[in-house]
Amino acid sequence: MFGLRKTLGSLFKSSRTDEAWFDTLEESLLQSDVGVPTTERLMSTLRAAAKSEKAASPEALQALLISAVSTLLSSLEANPNPLFMQSAHQPEVWLVVGVNGAGKTTSIGKLCHHFQSQERTVLLAAGDTFRAAARNQLKEWATRNGVEVVSQEGGDAAAVAHDAIHAAMARKSDVLIIDTAGRLATQDNLMEELKKVKRVIGKALPGAPHQIALVLDGNTGQNGISQVKAFHEALGLTGLIVTKLDGTAKGGVICALAQTLQGDSKPLIFALGKGEGIGDLVAFNAHQYASELFN
Repeated sequence: MFGLRKTLGSLFKSSRTDEAWFDTLEESLLQSDVGVPTTERLMSTLRAAAKSEKAASPEALQALLISAVSTLLSSLEANPNPLFMQSAHQPEVWLVVGVNGAGKTTSIGKLCHHFQSQERTVLLAAGDTFRAAARNQLKEWATRNGVEVVSQEGGDAAAVAHDAIHAAMARKSDVLIIDTAGRLATQDNLMEELKKVKRVIGKALPGAPHQIALVLDGNTGQNGISQVKAFHEALGLTGLIVTKLDGTAKGGVICALAQTLQGDSKPLIFALGKGEGIGDLVAFNAHQYASELFN
């Protein structure tokens, strides 16, 4: 699943551990986008735990490393996870944002499937008014899920969001998921558009959007941290959906996020995308992720 596992396979199967073993582990963490501060923290924690536990075998050190990473990542685990909460809001409005190519529309299709599996009715909104292809892609996911899409050929994203709110209320939909055009956080005019969309949603339905989720490409590496910070500053993210964690993703960026994001208002990780299938969206669990990362 994660590229980091490939680099550590032989390390945890070696016959003994020495300074060269620790150096190789440190290098592997750095190469997997864990980042320098997080790597230093984990190596320090591992060395201290190894000394305290008198652990010397690769297997014992592996278990201690998994424990250290699990503890680090626990600050990002949503408990309870809104993916499984029966919301007091009807509709519960999700605003989904991200850069181009992160897997945003695909993640929305998977979210839709997930909520429907809980017997919740879902309405989608095609807020990417820049590209007809984006609207068509969302409509394809809607067809696969058997739901409807609110869209406009012209107009802007805020107008689509406004219409979608009223449509969801009229239809008594349980969940409304609003797609948006991909954009870089450095594109000030496009970030201002997102702020406008959020304001319009709040006026149409006070308290909404209830969830603002950033879709983050798991291959992005350390650039993902700056993405999260910028979108969070602009919108007040509630959560992240980290995609493309099958095959080539290094996976370590989540560790770096846990080290970097601090405070009660930080976004949490709602879900991980682990494949192209409609059901390949799983809730984030810190211990499970740490175990899969190093096993």
